[in-house]
Amino acid sequence: MNKPLNIALAGLGTVGIGVIQLLQENAALITKRAGRPINIVSVSARDRNKDRGVDLSNYRWVDDMSAMASGDDIDIVVELVGGSDGPALTLARSALSSGKSFVTANKAMVAHHGFELSQLAEKSAAVMKYEAAVAGGIPIIKGLRDGAAGNRIDRVYGILNGTCNYILSTMESEGSDFADVLSAAQAKGYAEADPSFDIDGVDAAHKLAILASLSFGTKINFDAVETNGIRKLIASDISQAAALGYNIRLLGLAEVDVADTQGALFQRVQPYLVKRDHPLAHVTGPTNAVVAEGNFSGRLLFQGAGAGDKPTASAVVADIIDIARGDKGAVFGMPCEQLRETIIAQSGERIGKSYIRMMVADRPGVLAEITAAMRDANVSIESFIQQDTNNDAALIAMVTHSGPESAIQTALETLSGSDNLLAVPMVMHILGE
Repeated sequence: MNKPLNIALAGLGTVGIGVIQLLQENAALITKRAGRPINIVSVSARDRNKDRGVDLSNYRWVDDMSAMASGDDIDIVVELVGGSDGPALTLARSALSSGKSFVTANKAMVAHHGFELSQLAEKSAAVMKYEAAVAGGIPIIKGLRDGAAGNRIDRVYGILNGTCNYILSTMESEGSDFADVLSAAQAKGYAEADPSFDIDGVDAAHKLAILASLSFGTKINFDAVETNGIRKLIASDISQAAALGYNIRLLGLAEVDVADTQGALFQRVQPYLVKRDHPLAHVTGPTNAVVAEGNFSGRLLFQGAGAGDKPTASAVVADIIDIARGDKGAVFGMPCEQLRETIIAQSGERIGKSYIRMMVADRPGVLAEITAAMRDANVSIESFIQQDTNNDAALIAMVTHSGPESAIQTALETLSGSDNLLAVPMVMHILGE
């Protein structure tokens, strides 16, 4: 039997405790699959005295998390603390600079500092893995980096945030408003007390930036992700979309136009209308699903639990087992020097159909003003629904024919100063149309 692989574990929240429980409960099986025993040697967290429901007495407690990488008996540092900067980043830099392998579930840190950390890993011949950073227990990182390694990936997209998917699918099934469903999600533990990162699309954007780098061989660029969340959605958007044959899902989408010789990359997180015959339209609850389209593999669908202690712990331990087996693949699928700078594709040049919802004053001349603005901007309307409300206002929902997104923006800019417009319009694009 090969010598044991020793771990320093930083972060003892639900995922950290899940990792400990998994390594304990499946120890014999993991040893066989890894080819060597895997032992936790040291742990660190903010509160040393908190009862976490597991026995930590066999592990060395380290008060200064940043010092965890300095132990001569440590082979792998596992970071489950979170945060794009601060102690987590300090620990990552320390571990990789000293040649220690590093495993993390920290999507924010990878999205903001992934390229720098991958350079440190290459320089010191260390291994960095982050399967748990995207889509919880779904092996999407391994699927893209290894399983689809021979393919040119043309597009990757999917449901990357379980909280938003739970809210949207519940609004869909119950006809409830956003605020009511969000409160229920918080009560059930599906949403944080401050849900901003989730409902404003930031969490999904972190994950999309990582997937885009892996898929398209670019340096990770979180700032290039056009990000909009679901905060402004109302129950009528869900019902109007349903009447038109669509479900609404918050999607992250990244793609490169293969005809573009520069390889400009488009990255966006936004609620999309998804046709009912598309697999993503039927993903409900706090579930994640990712679609990757390869030029030889065709459409690949990865679906499963996108969060939670057990699925995320499963992904962390899978990374540890890979390192125990000697897997030393490049962090983003190819050497850092071969990752190219991101050329940002402009969203206004994209062609497709869109859904537009407006709240307007219920008086004569309003429709004429709206249709004139659309006509002058060369926006062609495919379908149109007007729904009166009880407060001298009307809801107007329309779907456009396929056209450039810039035309819709031009029309809305024309209408922006109108007294007839009672709220900022909601624009959602239609997936694949």
